[in-house]
Amino acid sequence: MGDSGKLEATVDRLLNEEKQMRLAENVAGTRKAATEILQLCFEAKDWKLLNEQILNLSKKRGQLKQAVQSMVQQAMQYIDQTPDIETRIELIKTLNNVSAGKIYVEIERARLTKKLAMIKEEQGQIAEAADLMQEIAVETFGAMAKTEKIAFILEQVRLCLDRQDFVRAQILSRKINPRVFDADTKKDKKKPKEGDNMVEEAPADIPTLLELKRIYYELMIRYYTHNNEYLEICRSYKAIYDIPSVKETPEQWIPVLRKICWFLVLAPHDPMQSSLLNATLEDKNLSEIPDFKMLLKQVVTMEVIQWTSLWNKYKDEFEKEKSMVGGSLGDKAGEDLKLRIIEHNILVVSKYYARITLKRLAELLCLSIEEAEKHLSEMVVSKALIAKIDRPSGIVCFQIAKDSNEILNSWAGNLEKLLDLVEKSCHQIHKETMVHKAALRP
Repeated sequence: MGDSGKLEATVDRLLNEEKQMRLAENVAGTRKAATEILQLCFEAKDWKLLNEQILNLSKKRGQLKQAVQSMVQQAMQYIDQTPDIETRIELIKTLNNVSAGKIYVEIERARLTKKLAMIKEEQGQIAEAADLMQEIAVETFGAMAKTEKIAFILEQVRLCLDRQDFVRAQILSRKINPRVFDADTKKDKKKPKEGDNMVEEAPADIPTLLELKRIYYELMIRYYTHNNEYLEICRSYKAIYDIPSVKETPEQWIPVLRKICWFLVLAPHDPMQSSLLNATLEDKNLSEIPDFKMLLKQVVTMEVIQWTSLWNKYKDEFEKEKSMVGGSLGDKAGEDLKLRIIEHNILVVSKYYARITLKRLAELLCLSIEEAEKHLSEMVVSKALIAKIDRPSGIVCFQIAKDSNEILNSWAGNLEKLLDLVEKSCHQIHKETMVHKAALRP
C-alpha cells in the first residue's frame, strides 16, 4: 500500500510539473515529465496505470506534438516486456488509440498495427490480422524508409494469400514497382534540402532490398500458381535466379533453374515464352543439368516429340520437384505438360505440311481422330495457327499467317490484275466493233 501511495504521489507531482511546462510551451520539459511518468509506471509494473496515464496525457489541452511522439515511442519499448498476451494487446490498443489520426506518429501506428497483426496470426485469426494490416496505407508515408514500406506491403500481400483473398493480394502487390529492387543501394544518398521530409532509418529487423526482392517474387509465385499462369511463374523464378546471392551457390541456383525449365515447357507457346526459352538455352549454367538442357532443345527443335518416351524419361524428375524449392509444379502440371507437347507437335506438322488427312495427323500425334480434331480446333480458336478442316473428306489445310502489310499488298496486286483484264476486255470489244463496222460498209 505504501509503494502504491508513493507512486501516486510521484505521478501527481510530475503531472503538475508537466502542466506547467506544457502551458509555458517548453517542449523539452513537457517531454521529460511525460516520459518520466511512463517510466515510473513501467518500473512499478502497474500496466493499468500506464495505459491510463498514456490516454490522460495525450488528451491534455494544448498537448505538444513532440511530447505525444516521445510518449508513444517510449511506451513501444515496453510492449515486449509485458507479462502476458492480454496486457500486451491492451497496451498496443491504447497506443493505437493515441496515434489514430495523428500524422506525426503515423510510422509508430503502422509498426504497432503490424505487432498486433502478428499476435492475431499466432492466435490463428488470419482474417482479422489481414483486415488490421489493410487499414494502413504505408505508401503515403513520406518519412518511412523505402525498405520498411516494401516489407509492410509484402506482409499485407502474404496475409491476403494466407486467407485465399487473391484479388486483394494482386491489388496490394501492384503498389510495389519491381524496378525498385534493381536500384543501386551503394550510390551516395543525396543530402535532403531544406524543407524536405526527413526519412527515418529502417529498424534492424527489416530485410535488405535484395532479400525483399526474393520475398516479393516468392509471394508472386504463390499468387500465379493459384491461376496456373506458368509463364509469369517462370519470370518470377528468373528474377530470383538473377539475385547475386543465389547465383553464387549451386545449391541455391540449381533448383531454381530446374523450375525455370519446367515452367518454360509448361507455358503456352507465344513470343515471350519463345524469347525466354532461347535466352535460357544460352545460359552456361544449364550444362550442369544436362537432362533439362536436352528437354529445352527438344521443345525448340521443330520435330515431333513422342509423349510416352518423353514422360518415361522425365517422370522421376517431375516427381522430384515436390521435395525441392517451391514444392510441386501444380495439380494440373502433368496434364498441361502433355497438352503443350501435343500443341508443339501440331505446330511442327503445320510447318511441314500444307495439307494432311486427319487420320495421318492423329497417327503423328498418337491420339484418336476426335482428340486430334479437338486440339487442332482449340489452337485455331486461340490463334496459335491458321487451319481449315474439310470434315467430309477428312483433310486439314494449313495456312501461313500473314501480317497486315502482306494482305494489303496481295489485295493491291489482285486489283491491278483485275484492272488489266478489264482494260484488255475493253480493247478487244472495241477492236471487234471496229472490224464489224468495216465489214458492213459497201
